[in-house]
This record gives sequence, structure tokens and C-alpha cells, in this order.
Amino acid sequence: MVHELADYQHAADQCRLTAEQLTEALFGPSPALFGHVAVDADDEPVGFALWFLTFSTWVGGHGIHLEDLYVRPPFRGTGAGRLLLATLAATCVQRGFGRLEWSMVDWNPAARFYASVRAVPVEGLVPYRLSGPALHALAAQAEAAPAPGNAREGRVPDQGDEA
Repeated sequence: MVHELADYQHAADQCRLTAEQLTEALFGPSPALFGHVAVDADDEPVGFALWFLTFSTWVGGHGIHLEDLYVRPPFRGTGAGRLLLATLAATCVQRGFGRLEWSMVDWNPAARFYASVRAVPVEGLVPYRLSGPALHALAAQAEAAPAPGNAREGRVPDQGDEA
């Protein structure tokens, strides 16, 4: 269904996800991707939501970023998308998360659906993406940089450490 979504968004040639990659991301030793599948009365998949955790320093806690929400065309308007989104909202509430966020292509008619659940666009924020050659070029700058910044992954500096 991820490939169906890519085709719907006129980007089928950009979707390289394999079943093995998705399985590893969802069910590997350290999953960082989570998902839900909506099924019909015959247990056939009709839609899905893929998401991951975020952290807001302003809220002081985690949230959910909805990476993909997709409902197959014959099942749109049946409530499957609303149920998937409501499930994520319930996950946020149950876990004490402060936000459920996502992005969408600007031409997507789902904007009406999102408005119906009182979701609002985030004004003043523009999504940015760094990938491909630009991502590698910037990463090379970190590898070639001298050590004065001394960035450390995943820990708060001790009082004796340089800031």
C-alpha cells in the first residue's frame, strides 16, 4: 500500500521501500516505526497509518509524527481514515503525548477531512528536507570539521565539559 500511496501522490518512481525494509523497521530489534492497518469485514487491508515518535522541547514531551495515512480508493469515505487517525489520537492521550502532527501534499483533497477533525495547518512553519547528495555533502563537513565544537551524541555535558 505504500507504493499505492506513492503512485497516488504522483511519485511512484521515488518510492524504493521494500517489504524487507518495512518489516525490519516495524519488527526489528529496535523498532522506531510503528503502524496500524485498517481491515474490512473480510480482514482484507484497506488502509494504513505509519508513524514515529517525536519530542517537543516546548511541550516537554513526546508526540507522534504521522508519516503516512492511506486508504485505498474504494474505501475512502467509509470511516477507515478517521478510525486510523482516531487510534493515533487515542495513543497520544493514553501515553500523555502532547501532539499528533503530519504533513501532506498541498493539493490533497484530504485537507477537508483533516479540517473535519479540527486539525489545523501549522502557520509560520515551512517543512524542510535534506537528502541525497546535499545530505552527504553536509555530513562530510562534520567528518572534516575540527574538534572545537566537540558535539556529543545523546548525553548532556558534565559541568566540567565545554558547552
